[in-house]
Order: sequence, then C-alpha cells, then structure tokens
Amino acid sequence: MWLFIIAITATILLSIGLKNQLQQSFKNKFKNKGQNQRFSSLVIHYIYCFILWSVIFLASIIFTPITIVAQYFLVTIFLLINFFLIKYFFKKRFNAKKHIESVATLTMALTAGVGILITIAITVSILFEALRFFEIINIKDFLFGTKWNPQIAIHTEQEVAISSFGMVPVLMGTILITLIAIFVAVPLGIMGAIYLGFYAPSRLRDYLKPLLEILAGVPTVVYGYFAVVAVAPFFKNSFALININIASESALAAGFVMGIMIIPFVLSLTDDALNSVPKDLKDGALALGSTKSEMIKKVALRSAMPSIIGAVILAVSRAIGETMIVTMAAGLVANFSFNPLDSVTTATAQIVTLLIGDQEFNSPKTLAAFALAMVLFVITFIFNVIALMVMKRYSRA
Repeated sequence: MWLFIIAITATILLSIGLKNQLQQSFKNKFKNKGQNQRFSSLVIHYIYCFILWSVIFLASIIFTPITIVAQYFLVTIFLLINFFLIKYFFKKRFNAKKHIESVATLTMALTAGVGILITIAITVSILFEALRFFEIINIKDFLFGTKWNPQIAIHTEQEVAISSFGMVPVLMGTILITLIAIFVAVPLGIMGAIYLGFYAPSRLRDYLKPLLEILAGVPTVVYGYFAVVAVAPFFKNSFALININIASESALAAGFVMGIMIIPFVLSLTDDALNSVPKDLKDGALALGSTKSEMIKKVALRSAMPSIIGAVILAVSRAIGETMIVTMAAGLVANFSFNPLDSVTTATAQIVTLLIGDQEFNSPKTLAAFALAMVLFVITFIFNVIALMVMKRYSRA
C-alpha cells in the first residue's frame, strides 16, 4: 500500500517537473528562432506518455511476487529512466501525439467491445443450458406444445413425460401483455410529447416534463401493488356492470399498468426527437401556409420517425423484460388464451418461478428457464432487426 502511494506521488512530482522543463525548452526553441509560439499540446502528450508508461510498470511491479526492497528499487530506477527517456525522445522529436492517440483508440475500442463480449458470453451460456434441456425434452414439443406445467418434474430421476413443457401459452401471454402495454403507452406517450413540444406553454412544460419523467424512477413493485390494489378491482367492477366476467388477475390489468410504466420512455425520447427536428423545416412548413397540425404530421413527425421508432423499441424491450407487475397482477398460471380478460403469465415471470426452489440445477424444470430465455432472446433479436430495417427506410425517405 505504501509503495503504491509513494510511487504515485513520485510519478506526479516527476511529471510536474518534466512538464516545466519541456515547456521551457519548447519556448527557448522558438525564442532562439525569433518566433512567438503559443501554447501547444505537444508537451502535454509527452507527459501523458510518461504517466502511461509509469502506471503500466507500477501495476506490473505490484503484482510481481518479489521482495519489498526489490520493488522499491525497481520503481525508483524505472521512474528515473523513464524521466530521462522522455526528455531524450522530446529532443529527438518522437511522435508522442500519435503514440497517445493510438493508446486512446485501443482503449476506446476495448471499452466498446466489452458490451459485445458480455452479450456473447450471456448468449453462449444460455444456449449451452438450453441445449441440455432439449436433450431431455423434444424441441418440437417445447416450441409447439399447448400445455405448460413444469412443476412435476423436480428431480432428474422422476419421469419427465408426466410434465408438460409446451411454451405456446407462455409466449401468448407475453405477447398479449406487451401488446396491451404498447396500445396504452405509445399513443399517450407520442401525443403527450406533441403537446409538450408544440402546444404547452414554456412554464407549464418546465413543470410537466420532469413530473412525467419521475414515473420512470418508480420501482416496479410499486406499479405491481397499484395494479393489484386499484386497477384490477376497478376493471373487475367496471366489467361487472355490463355482465362481463373478468379474472381478478388479468392480462388487461397487468398490461395497462405496464403501459403506464413505460409512458415516460416513449414521451421523453419522442419529445427529444421532435425538438431535434431543425427549426428551419418547421418554420418553412408554416411559412408555406401549413397549419400547426399539418406541420406536425407532415414535417416534424416524419423527420423524427426513426428516433420515435427507437423510443418504441426501447419501451417494448422494457415491457417484455418486466417481471414484478406480471407476477403480482397477471398471475403465474399459463392459460392457453389470448383473451385480455383472462389470467395469463409471461416468459420472464416463469423464468423467475422456475429458478426459485430446491430442485436440482440439472432438472428439466430448471433447464426450462434457460430454454424460455433463449426463445425470448431470439424473438427480441428478430424484432430489433425488423425495427432497424424500418428505421433505415424512414431515414432514407
């Protein structure tokens, strides 16, 4: 610990002294030529080189299993050698800028690749476990089966055939609740963004937009509680007035509350997209005789359509991955129904349910969660590809 503190302190002091010496040498160089040279970033790049090489060497010394005396000696010798080497390279006009820019480019490339590597690792791990599941359960029965009841096969020694692993009811419930959420969030979010961007007074907008964006920070368990306590009873009592029976835990209640949850995503991103449309386009449409509504429909919305589609994609992804609201408001029973008044479940809720308990990890019940995750991943990927194609089409138009 003390070695690290002393080494960092020495590196900072040497870099300050090196900077002063190089700047003085840089000024004298142009002064002797009778030129007035303003401050240049060349010296800063040499200091970056000094710090970069020093940090790399210090890190290697700290993790090297040698005595503390040897570590102090190596750190001292290297810092002094690095100090004089930078001065030598400065006199020889070493291309420090290119060196630092190459390191920075490599660092940013590695940073950008981290997300890709994590995605690949997650995909491979899910695929590996899903393939183990398909060694036990026929893939055709899983993809096209109409009954989902994986609760019986708890251990691998038990008979798998008495359980049902058909994912169609789970997939139907996922699609149904997501569609309800989209039908609630997209119209309200886009119309709210249009009002805030074009009709609301500036003072009212300053209060309304932050207030609406607060909804994005509300925990999903609060939305689930709101769905159970307020929304589900309201729908049940309302439909009872017209003699229509609705389940206490229905897809309609869960989808409606989920739509309320994702309204801030659609509204905020759509509002930003509409504000990013060049003012010249909007003013030009109005100058040519268009009304405000015609300008919004034919100019602003068309220009911002790629970004609006991106906002909808983000909202749909948020809805597909939601678990708590579905668990509390829609139930965990996988009914083979596309009726929004029935109780249904989703893939994410089933994944959580399957991974909770004392069953063995190698049991079909546990591995079924990875199969559901793999199917959900493929569906989301296909949806994103289609959405990107639509965005490119609107961008060209």
